[in-house]
Formats: sequence, structure tokens, C-alpha cells
Amino acid sequence: MAEKRAYNKKTNSTNLVGLDMGKVPPQALDIEEAVLGALMVEKDAVITVLDVIKPESFYKENHQKIFSAIVELSTKLEPIDLYTVTEELRKKEELDEVGGAVYLAQLTSRVGSAAHVEYHSKIIAQKYIQRELIRVSSDIQAKAFDDTVDVDDLLDYSEMELFKVAEGNIKRETAPISMLVNEALKNLEEAGKREDGLSGVPCGFSELDRMTSGWQPSDLVIVAARPSMGKTAFVLSMARNMAVDHDVSVAFFSLEMSSIQLVNRLIVSESGISHEKIRNGKLTPQEWTQLTVKIGDLQNSRILIDDTPALSIFELRAKCRRLKSQHDIGIIIIDYLQLMTGPTDTRGNREQEVSTISRSLKAIAKELNVPILALSQLNRSVETRGGNKRPQLSDLRESGAIEQDADMVLFIHRPEYYGFNEDEEGNSLIGLAEIIVAKHRNGAVGDIRLRFRKEQAKFSDLDDMEYAPYAAPAASQAVTFGSKMNEDPLPASANSDFDFLTGPISDDEIPY
Repeated sequence: MAEKRAYNKKTNSTNLVGLDMGKVPPQALDIEEAVLGALMVEKDAVITVLDVIKPESFYKENHQKIFSAIVELSTKLEPIDLYTVTEELRKKEELDEVGGAVYLAQLTSRVGSAAHVEYHSKIIAQKYIQRELIRVSSDIQAKAFDDTVDVDDLLDYSEMELFKVAEGNIKRETAPISMLVNEALKNLEEAGKREDGLSGVPCGFSELDRMTSGWQPSDLVIVAARPSMGKTAFVLSMARNMAVDHDVSVAFFSLEMSSIQLVNRLIVSESGISHEKIRNGKLTPQEWTQLTVKIGDLQNSRILIDDTPALSIFELRAKCRRLKSQHDIGIIIIDYLQLMTGPTDTRGNREQEVSTISRSLKAIAKELNVPILALSQLNRSVETRGGNKRPQLSDLRESGAIEQDADMVLFIHRPEYYGFNEDEEGNSLIGLAEIIVAKHRNGAVGDIRLRFRKEQAKFSDLDDMEYAPYAAPAASQAVTFGSKMNEDPLPASANSDFDFLTGPISDDEIPY
């Protein structure tokens, strides 16, 4: 027997040495016991910790079950004490698993009050985050050693998993109104100091800026239209105005067109050289000079283009967070919403998937405190409707959640597209575009008129055009623009025989 006891003693000693030389996941079991005991001693203590910890935050599985029972009692607005928690665990047939009523009584006997329960719960949350980071890093390490895993997929997985850890533990505290009023007054003073009087990101269209005071931080703005109305041209014009004229960093996510196609459209818009010549590269020496001079500001602007196809909402969130930290982006543009993919569990139900995407876009806008402009398609009911075929909110495609989640909804309407070349007073509607502000959560709604140049696929203010209003210029006619977005091409020399605007773009080349 003595030899057996010595053997057992030696075995236990060996185990302890192994623990000393190994690593144990971050934990604070004594703190967990103190928090659980305090929650059963003080009836209102649970309100303090619910925003800090959750059942899985506890390291010990028995403690997770006890805390879950406490949360369920709180949800049912029932009193929380030793007896009610014991009864709740008995109903769930988990009382014996957690150590019985004796263990619960021991927890309550170890604390005198719940004075420090919030501080202790934060320690538990910190240990949980450390364990989660260890878990994620271990998974990433295992996948990194697996040669069958694609590196790009691994990067996306790593970003997504780390974001989940961060997202699950970010808590927003309630702010007193005195602090919020002071912040609002400060923003008001800063807006008053600006010459343009705008409080948000200016889009470069004077009437639209006056109505919106610029695109506001945390707003989700939906820009919707039927195909060939010029949605991409509209946001590209704004992206150029914001980046070049106002030095705003713009993140442009293009799910439909490649980055080079977008840049080519910007070059056509900026230089005044025809789309056909930019596409085939048949430029004269004078045009090359013209091109070099005109695109200088565009080339130095802070426009960041991502043309990842079928971008998921999780990938978008990770990319936006990284762009915000690295480039301090001021606005996010997405072309377009219906081409994004939602969470896996919503696949197959398109309406639910689009609803999840729109809610997530609003959440990203709030989290990063930047406006998000998302393009959206309209359904075919616009085409079958009689009259002037102006779009309305019910025409938004695939989900009513888009209308609900958006802070603003803008429609692009070109009467010329439907064959309406004159209005009721006989004024020409050729080249005219109407921006219909159908929803504005924090401001007025109304219609704004802009000029649309089909040859260059861009929008401008009406008063920027020096030729007569609503007059359609000939394809070979050189046109003068007043704003920086629409500057006139450099005049050709006397010996030059080229034309900057030769050959209009066909309807199938107009951006969606």
C-alpha cells in the first residue's frame, strides 16, 4: 500500500509539472464564481452585466448554464435569487450537472454584495476575447499549413473571423443628452465656418447639395433607376467631384464593371475625348497632350476602386473597415446592391437576402460614420405604367426593406429615354435628367434637374452649360463647360483637324 501511495503521489506530481510547463487558456474562475454569486444576491445586478458578458463568456461550462438560467429569468421579468435560479435549472434538468443546489449556495456565500460586479464582469469579457483570439489564430494557423486552402480565401476567412470577435464585443454606452447637444453645436459651428454651408460630403451638384447639405455621415442613400438611365455615370460624376474638387477619399465598389472600364469612363468624362477613341487608342498627338493635361487632377485624386464580383456583405464590411483605418475614406459607393450576396443562411430566399444586405449596409454606415451610396435596380412596373413613367418607391426591386432602411432614396429619370422630348410648355427635354428625391428622412423631398451628356456619360448642373437650356448639341460640336467636372477641352490649334466629341455613344454603352 505504501508503494501504491508513493506511486500515486508521484503521478500527481508529474501531472502538476506538466501543467506548469504547458499553457492553460486565459480564465478567471474565481471571478466567474464571484459574479454568479453577486447576481443571485443582488436582484438588479444582472442589468449591469448583460451589456458586458454573455453565457459563452464564462470559461467553465457549468457557469455558462447558470448564467443562461439567470438571463432567462431576467427575460421573463422574474426575481433572481438562489431559489429561483435553482428552480430554473431544475426545470431545464441541468441542476445536477452544475453541481446541485449545494454549489449554488456556495456561490452566494462567497460574496457579500454586488458592488464590483460590473468591473468583475469586464474581466470575464477580456478573458473570453483572449480565448477567442487564440481559437481564431489556431484555426488560421491550421489552414495556413494546409496547401489545399486558397490564400485569398484564407485572408477573407481571417478578416471575417477577427471581425466577428470584435463585433461581438463592441458595446455602445448610453450618452447623456448634454454631451450630445454639445457635439451637435460643435458640428453646427464647423458647418457655419464653411463657405458652402454644407455639413456633409458635397456631391458637386449645387441644387442637390442645397437640399441635402451634403451626404451626411452614417446615412444610407439608395440611388435607383431602370437600366440605361445612367446610374453609374451619376455616381462616377459625384465620385470625381468629391475626390478632385473637395479632396474626399472615395471607396468605389463595382460589382458589375471592371475597374479599367470605370477609369475609362472617368477619362472620357474628364478629357472630353470621345469614348470610341479612348477605347481603341486612336488618338492624335494633340489629343494625347489634351489627355495628359486633363487627367492630371484625376490621377492624383483619392478614388479607391474595388471590382470584386459577387462581393458578400461580410467581405464588404471587412474591406470598408480596412479602408477606413488606412485611407480615412469619407464615402462608400456600391454599384450595385442586387449583385451583392448575403449570409449563407439567407440563400434561396432573395427577398430575405436583399433585406439582410440593406440592413447590413446601414449598420456599416453607422459603425464607420460615413455615408454609403448604393445603386439599386427598379422592377419592370415602371415600363408598363402609363403617363410620364416616373419611378416611385414601390418600384424598388426585390425587397421593401431597401425603402425602410434607407435614409434617402433618389430616382434617376430621363424623359427622353421614353420618347418624351418636350414638356407641356413646349420646352425641350433632350439631354435633361431629373433626380427625384422620393425619401429624405432628415430633410425635404423634391425634384432636381441636371444635364446628362450621353456622349461623355456624365451629369452636370444645368447652369454649367453655356448653350441654350435643353438644347441637344450635335455629336461633332465642341461644348464649353463651366465647372471643374465639365471643363471644356483645350482648344485645338489652328492646324488641328480632330474633333473631341466625335461619335456619340450608343444606348447600350450608357452605364446601368
